[in-house]
Amino acid sequence: MQKAALALALAVLVAPAFSAAKRPNILFIAIDDLNDWVSPLAGHPQVKTPNMDRLARRGVLFTNAHCQAPLCNPSRTSLMLSLRPSTTGIYGLAPWFRDVEELRDLVSLPRYLARYGYETYMTGKVYHGRYGRKPSDGEFRHVGPPATVGAKPPHKLVNTPSPHPLVDWGWFPHRDEDKGDWKVASWAVEQLNAKPKEPFFLAVGFFLPHVPCYATKKWFDLYPEETIVLPPVLMNDRNDTPRFSWYLHWKLPEPRLKFLIEAHQWKNLVRSYLASTSFVDSQVGRLLDALEANGFTENTIVVLWSDHGWHLGEKLITGKNSLWERSTHVPLIFAGPGIPAGKACDEPVELLDLYPTLVELAGLPKKEGLEGHSLVPQLKDPRAPRPWPALTIHNHDNWSVRTKQWRYIRYADGSEELYDLRVDPNEWINLAGKPKYRNVIRKLAKWIPPKSRKPAPGSRARILTYENGRAVWEGVEIGPNDPIPEMFN
Repeated sequence: MQKAALALALAVLVAPAFSAAKRPNILFIAIDDLNDWVSPLAGHPQVKTPNMDRLARRGVLFTNAHCQAPLCNPSRTSLMLSLRPSTTGIYGLAPWFRDVEELRDLVSLPRYLARYGYETYMTGKVYHGRYGRKPSDGEFRHVGPPATVGAKPPHKLVNTPSPHPLVDWGWFPHRDEDKGDWKVASWAVEQLNAKPKEPFFLAVGFFLPHVPCYATKKWFDLYPEETIVLPPVLMNDRNDTPRFSWYLHWKLPEPRLKFLIEAHQWKNLVRSYLASTSFVDSQVGRLLDALEANGFTENTIVVLWSDHGWHLGEKLITGKNSLWERSTHVPLIFAGPGIPAGKACDEPVELLDLYPTLVELAGLPKKEGLEGHSLVPQLKDPRAPRPWPALTIHNHDNWSVRTKQWRYIRYADGSEELYDLRVDPNEWINLAGKPKYRNVIRKLAKWIPPKSRKPAPGSRARILTYENGRAVWEGVEIGPNDPIPEMFN
């Protein structure tokens, strides 16, 4: 009987003839720079995220979900348009896609939902930075507080190689209520308490664990420094990766592992990231509590996602901007009416799949021109196979292809990496140079689009180009013998 009832509920949920009054609400939770260090994914043995556990128990956890770009603006643009960065040309932290002539009229996910009667709300970081927040942007009808750090110490806590004010971590005296993410969650809770018009699309974007990783003492106390488990790192890991792999993160504010070790900051950063993750998990809990208290749980789809991962020493770097697992692998959970509880899917999926999935779950007409594929088959049956791998691009023509077993990377200069994740989950052994794997590489390379758009007009901030044998990072050419910044000079 329970299976029959579940099947009936899902059939009703995905029926195309929903009236607006019966369409499900959507709570859309974005978390910035959150890698797979969450307890449902077991990416770190000590992490404590009980509210993400709670959500996963109610729904389907996608254990092999990947971003389309390991950087905020292109990842979020891709998700909200269901178009790859190679299609839009959005690779850097700028431009806002609506400032690009040929992209400005594209129909984003919130605009499409609003077209069919959804009341749209947004607070925090949903698009990158302040993009999409102005009424003239036409993205959301109701806009709450932006994403901010909130309380900050009078001076940076860590003297990092870069003076960038956001690249910092550690503890200083402050309250949870003083944090930007607390204010973001509070506004979202207020909207739910006010009983918004249904159906609603409430997008809530949390800033942490993005740097600066500041958390209050109670979250640091969950992770005593003397007990911290550092991520597994091979110190000669980059010996078998192409030099071009460094070009993707040539010179960035985020420090290298070399600095963390020399400054005795590695454990502090890991601890700060874990504490920040547990804090933001508590804000997810506030949203779930408000849904339940206001009677919305039974008719609200909840989807939780992160825009990309974050290195904490793996591959000798911190930050994102890579095509390896730590940077592309993200949490993704769906829960709500008709979605099976406590299930997991290990098929490779992409963040640009969210748009067509939510359209189908809402019973809306299919949106043509999207490049993602609906996850409804996997929400019906988490064991249902998908024929597509997950593709990630970072800047023009640097690609990763991720299947259940393999990760294949091809850089713009033609250099390659191949990893067998089933036997080498840390991606320590590059197999690309071994002749026995050429057939594997040929099959995986067929998934890479034959053409990708050059950076859109106005592109800047972390832009790498490669043309006629010249690699240019942020407008400065990289010489073939230039020392890798902060590593060998």
